[in-house]
Amino acid sequence: MIPIPAIEKANRETIKRFQEEKLRELMAYLRRHSAYYQRLFSAHGIAWDAIRSLEDLAQVPVTTKDDLHRENQAFRCVDSSQVADYVTTSGTSGDPVLLALTDSDLNRLAYNESLSYQCMGMSAGETIQLTTTMDRRFMAGLAYFLGARMAGIGIVRVGSGVPELQWDTVARVRPDAVVCVPSFLLKMIEYAEANGIDYQQSSIKKALCIGEPLRTPDFALNPLARRIRSKWDIQLFSTYASTEMATAFTECAHGVGGHHHPELIIAEFLDEDNNPVPEGEPGELVITTLGVAGMPLLRFKTGDIVQPHYEPCACGRTTMRLGPVIGRKNQMVKYKGTTLYPPALFDLLNDVEEVENYLIEISLDEFGEDEITVKVGSHAISDELLLRIKDRFRAKLRVSPKIVFVSVQEINRIKFPENSRKAITFIDYR
Repeated sequence: MIPIPAIEKANRETIKRFQEEKLRELMAYLRRHSAYYQRLFSAHGIAWDAIRSLEDLAQVPVTTKDDLHRENQAFRCVDSSQVADYVTTSGTSGDPVLLALTDSDLNRLAYNESLSYQCMGMSAGETIQLTTTMDRRFMAGLAYFLGARMAGIGIVRVGSGVPELQWDTVARVRPDAVVCVPSFLLKMIEYAEANGIDYQQSSIKKALCIGEPLRTPDFALNPLARRIRSKWDIQLFSTYASTEMATAFTECAHGVGGHHHPELIIAEFLDEDNNPVPEGEPGELVITTLGVAGMPLLRFKTGDIVQPHYEPCACGRTTMRLGPVIGRKNQMVKYKGTTLYPPALFDLLNDVEEVENYLIEISLDEFGEDEITVKVGSHAISDELLLRIKDRFRAKLRVSPKIVFVSVQEINRIKFPENSRKAITFIDYR
């Protein structure tokens, strides 16, 4: 098994000194190569040499996704001849943003995902099945492929969808684990049950789950994860990542948050005024990438509200752990005096067995107030089910949104649009 890097087992003061040394290297690199940060520092009268500690970062204005989109070329620190690969963000929260990666960035990406495999206890000589696409400028599929190569783990690239092909590959190759969106595991289970496949006896014992959360803020399995585990007794590992930060926070077998890799990224947690929140409280994750050559980012706002945890983990790591995403800042809903984030709605619906699929739509009513419409797909439509869902919303979230039944097929058509890399479960018309 890949060993845990020494810096990830160090005390907090050692990690801080290590990150500050990397930060000073980043400042020197941006000063020489980044047109965007050169202009930013000049416009705000910031001395490059003044940014030496983690606390000094507060002097630097944050970078937003709009900045990255609007001045994309100014962020690039290398000539086009040095770019080895281009990727874009998924575009689920706006237009896709282009990012350029050098050879060293691809090596960094491989190192990052080799650590993800280490967290889930995989070793050289094992095999993983990838259900993530490697085309359409998608970073994740490439990252997991490169990470497996670095870790000496065998790979079978099946790509997204097609449960029949997934199970045929499992039978032929007998992989030890799978990388997938967790809700797709339910589709694999459904196909297996319909076609007499004994999935309980399959070679797959672990799943690295991307794109959807598996845990509640207290680290209990959420309804989606419980639904999977009630059918299929495999280990589920949650991960959090984004294209912009080219870094993943993956949980270990102890399941108490995604592990921070301080050699790859500096993490801050800010409030709505871009000030640090008290330690251990939820805040918007703001990141500074370390070791990135193509398009390094300084104080980039992810838009995700998360809670950090600082107690050492039983796996041996002493680094910060990241709780599940509470919500995206731009997806906050204020409904009849209650503040909600979509994940709370998802968890509630995932916990109703008769609900096959769903969409959450947010719009503005005639008074300019947020309006929630929940479209539910089910093969067991009834007044009793409608009342039960409404009662659960009132009991759990103290709200009663509009709920309408729609065919399972119609929701799937919207949820899985052609050429989309992610399932759509939340549509914001505001």
